[in-house]
Amino acid sequence: MSMCEAADAKLLPGFERRFVEIDGNSILALIGGTGPGLLMLHGDPQTHLCWHGIAPRLLDRFTVVLTDLRGRGESHKPAPGQTPHPFAKRTMAAEQVAVMRDLGFERFSLVGHDRGARVARRMALDHPHVVERLCVMDIVPALDFYENATAEIAQDYFYFFFLTQPFPQPDRLIEGHAEAFQRQILFGLGDTPVPYDGDALAVYLERSTDPRSIFAMCECFRAGYGIDREHDAADREAGRKIVCPTLVLWGEQGVTGRHFDLRAIWDSWCQDARFSPMPSGHFIPEEAPDEAFATLLPFLMEGRTA
Repeated sequence: MSMCEAADAKLLPGFERRFVEIDGNSILALIGGTGPGLLMLHGDPQTHLCWHGIAPRLLDRFTVVLTDLRGRGESHKPAPGQTPHPFAKRTMAAEQVAVMRDLGFERFSLVGHDRGARVARRMALDHPHVVERLCVMDIVPALDFYENATAEIAQDYFYFFFLTQPFPQPDRLIEGHAEAFQRQILFGLGDTPVPYDGDALAVYLERSTDPRSIFAMCECFRAGYGIDREHDAADREAGRKIVCPTLVLWGEQGVTGRHFDLRAIWDSWCQDARFSPMPSGHFIPEEAPDEAFATLLPFLMEGRTA
């Protein structure tokens, strides 16, 4: 049994591991529970394991699907030059829609943290008929982020400017001491240490320090600065908004809420946004899983029969 399989068995009981083939590429999906579909998307530099404090508690009400985003974990990893914009959130969102369709879900609820929240937001904009309810954790859209950038933001979010530099500059620099860099991201976005499970942390570090994953991380940020902003600007000009109910969570001890007016930003993008700060830093699913679950469950169940 691999390190990843062992961590899944320990932290995500009741989930089945499955590789879903989309256009010849494999996406790892863990599926568990019964009921309507719920897709949960992780952030960087993590994997589906980040949901271990929340997802098992949802299995009695939902069919929960935890995937590794392309370029991360055990999912496929596009190579440099393989396709144009392989990490545009539009491309990543369409791939996740295809995964859920392959699993039998034409419509589902959606939860995302960090990079996964960016993919989830794009999915809600591009595929409004698919996303029933949306929860995003501790992000602002790429367009709003760079429009509001200040010296203080650049200091706290240095990697939003470092990782966007042309290939292979940041990629090669990170490879020189990859674990130190990923630890800086994993532990440097809040005022208190993140209480990671040791097995989950080991998987994060093993998977995120692979050169292919480093390229994916950099390319995802390069897309955020480039093609994703273009897509956001086109949506804003067209007056396009997220139509499904949207729950916005952020860490009170993190840097997102410190620098951005989250209510104003998300109200400008959503027809029905709700807001709830969490007693945590950036990594809400592992820093405040109880509080996140207590807020998330009634939102997901709204309008449903218990």
